[in-house]
Formats: sequence, C-alpha cells, structure tokens
Amino acid sequence: MKLYPLFADLARRPVAVVGGGKVAERKVAALLEAGAEISVHADELTPRLAAWAAQGRIAQRSASLDEDWLAQAWLVIAATSDAALNRRVAAAAAARRVFVNVVDDAALSSFQVPAVVDRSPLLIAISSGGAAPMLARLLREQLETQLDHSLGALATLAAGLRQRIRLRYADLSARRRFYTALFTGPVARLLRQGRPLAAREAAEAALAETADTPSGSVVLVGAGPGDPGLLTLHALRALNEADVILHDQLASPAVLALARRDAECIDVGKRAGDHRTGQDEIHALLLAHAREGQRVVRLKGGDPFVFGRGGEELEFLRAHGIPYEVVPGITAAVACAAYAGVPLTHRAHAQSVRFVTAHCRASLDTLDWPALAQERQTLTVYMGVGQLATLQAQLLRHGRAPTTPFALVENGTRPEQRVVSGPLAELSARATQHQVGSPALLILGEVAALADTLAWFGAPPLGSTPSAAPAMPTRRSPATASPNPLRPRAHHA
Repeated sequence: MKLYPLFADLARRPVAVVGGGKVAERKVAALLEAGAEISVHADELTPRLAAWAAQGRIAQRSASLDEDWLAQAWLVIAATSDAALNRRVAAAAAARRVFVNVVDDAALSSFQVPAVVDRSPLLIAISSGGAAPMLARLLREQLETQLDHSLGALATLAAGLRQRIRLRYADLSARRRFYTALFTGPVARLLRQGRPLAAREAAEAALAETADTPSGSVVLVGAGPGDPGLLTLHALRALNEADVILHDQLASPAVLALARRDAECIDVGKRAGDHRTGQDEIHALLLAHAREGQRVVRLKGGDPFVFGRGGEELEFLRAHGIPYEVVPGITAAVACAAYAGVPLTHRAHAQSVRFVTAHCRASLDTLDWPALAQERQTLTVYMGVGQLATLQAQLLRHGRAPTTPFALVENGTRPEQRVVSGPLAELSARATQHQVGSPALLILGEVAALADTLAWFGAPPLGSTPSAAPAMPTRRSPATASPNPLRPRAHHA
C-alpha cells in the first residue's frame, strides 16, 4: 500500500487521543509540540498526562465512547490496550471521515505517524506504512547523525530571504546556483560554528553581489587512526560535502570510502624518508582548489593539531584570505592505547601523560630526556619506529628503569593491529624481532603492562604469556563488518 506523504498543520485544531497510558503520553507530547488542542479520553492518566491536564494544556474526557466528540476532531489516535475499543474508535472515525491512527495496527489506521528528524522548520519524516516501524526508527537514528542541527537555522534564514532571492534571481537556474552556494558555502559554515549574525551578514553580502562569484573553503579534518567508526559526525558530514580531499597516507581506505562518490581524492601523504609531497606544495593545492570555489577537505590521520602541521596550514589559509574550519579527530595516542587495553592514566600507576614525536633525529635532540625518564607517568611517542634504539638508550641513560613496561601498537584500531609488549631493555630487539613498521605508536610506563591483561581488540600482544591473553571474544574488525548501505562509496582519483 503506497501512502501519500503529508505534513499537517494542527495548530489550534482539535485532536482526540483515546487512552491514558505511556503510549498515549508519547503521542500527546508530539501533538503538544505541534500546537494541537488535545482531548484525552481515559479514566486514568499517567502522572505526566495528569500534570498537563492540571495545567490546562490538555482536556481529560471520559473513556466511554461517546461518538459526538468526533464531530469537531481533525485527527483521532487510538492508543489503548483494548483491541475491541480501538476497533470501535476506528469505525466511528471512518464513518465521519476523520483520519485515525490505531497504534500498532496499520489495517485499522487511515494515517501513520512517521519517525521524525526534527530540524525545525525543516522536518524529515520516515514511514514504513506500519509494516516495519523499527526500521523507520533505525533510519531516523542514522539520519540524526548526518544532519547538523544548524540546518533549522539555515532554513529559517533562507525563508526570510526567499522573496528577495526570487526578485534578485528571476532565472531559475541562477536561483538554484545561489541556493546551492547558500546551503553549502560560508553561510552554512558560519551557522555550524554558532555565529548566526555573521551568517546573516554573509547571506546579505552574497545577495548583494552582482555576479556569481565562486567562494571556496577548506575544512581541516582529523581522520583518527584508521577505524572509520571513530570519525566524528562533523567529519563524516565534511567528507560527504567535499569536492576535493587532500589526504595523508595515514587516512585509511575505510575512512576514504565514506567520502562523496564524485569527490576528487588526492594523496599528499608523507612518510619517514618518503616525502612525496612537500608542505609548500600542499599549501599551493589548498589555495588553488579553494580559489576555484571548491569545498576542500584536508584529511589528516589522527588529530590535525597533534603533530599534524594543522596550525601551519591554518596560518597559510588565513594569510591568503581562505575561509576555514577545523574538525578535531581522535589522536593516535588516545585511540591506539584504548584499542590495546592501555589506560593512559591510572591512579595506581600514572598521574600524567606526555605526547612527543620522534620522526627524525633532529626532533629527538630537542626533547627533555630527564623529564621524559621520570617514573609514574606515561610516555607516548609518535612516529618513532625508526628511532627506537635511540629512544631506548636515551631513556635508560637518563634513569628510566630497564624493567619499565612498553607497548608498541602497530596499525592501531585497524583490522591488522598488532601489539608488541615487553620491558624497556628489550624494546629495540623485540621491535626488530617482530618487524614492526609504520604507523606505530610507542606507549611507555607502568600502565603499558596492562596491555597483556586488558587487551580486547585483535590478537593478544606479542610478548605476553598465553595465560595473560584475555578470555573474551574479539570484536569483529571493521574490515569484516557489514557495510552501511546508506553511506556512499568513494571515488579515488
């Protein structure tokens, strides 16, 4: 049965709800938000319904079926556990040509109450025609994660400018281009940033322009360490809106697969000893694509502001007048430690944590080794695979105990994650034995010993004893998980 979708204006219109239980309460709550005049036909009410009746927000009527009350009703909802009463209500409503919904009974209903994504005044309703309401609710939950709450403010702003836009752009194609820029460009971005006055000014300025001037922008997005489930909602939206994506090699294929199908993906990744794209060239690409009016995503592994040169790129964009915003990501130290079962802080073992990078010998020479070698703290080292022997020697030389536990997390959060554990005195030797490669994160300190007992993702740590392996099921890896049919696949240029 195909239903005709309809949004009803019930403000100040009578609606009858038969039933006074929890289901009726949910229906009344939604009707109150719509501004309906509600009569509830039940002898007993839930405490919340009773409170609304006492406040005069709803009217309580007798539960006995007196069909005269249907004369003024625009809609009727039957929400009782009495099947016979529900049938009588449905028949009486049908006889008077009043739309009726019988909860959980599509056959008796002349309209269905959909699952709703509310970004007022923008509303999105989902209905299965009563066949699979739980599926409709699941789809609503997925849409809730993808539709920013600023869409309501954007719709309100557009409504206020609608007549002026029609006068300014008599040509329909030109009007469509303006709306596309309004809904996807600087105005929408400013509303997402919580700057409504600036958004209004940008919309007014765009409306006053005499030509269609392309306005590009850049979003600096943290991709996390690899598991696409760790992306933020803002990151997912940015990927779905991007025209161009400049990504590091540390941005996993699973994350890139969530991008818009027709987005141009450009690999500008750099690894130790293999700087295929210099930073100046990345700056030039950002500037060129933004000046072409494109929406550019600069996608970085982990968090762009933690050893990711995000600050340098923002300084460059600001100097050249390119609008930008930042979407933080879960940095490798936090995510890899969690997936290895290592708490970075612990009341019994570590009261502080330090993040350092060791991607080259020059960076090692600038580190405060006496401070890093202190006990009862956690040391996390990014990009240190090629410098493990030096790290080990320096920490031992400055007083760190040879027995200090370490956990070396390779490809953290990804299906191929490996963890190598052991004492500091054997760090370099064990990494060589197990051929640990980039990307890998070193966690050093008393808490690292917990990797042998609290591991939950992937294989047990290499170096742990068999008895230390956790007796719990391993989480299904992202690679084997069922794909989300609602998410678009990426096109890789």
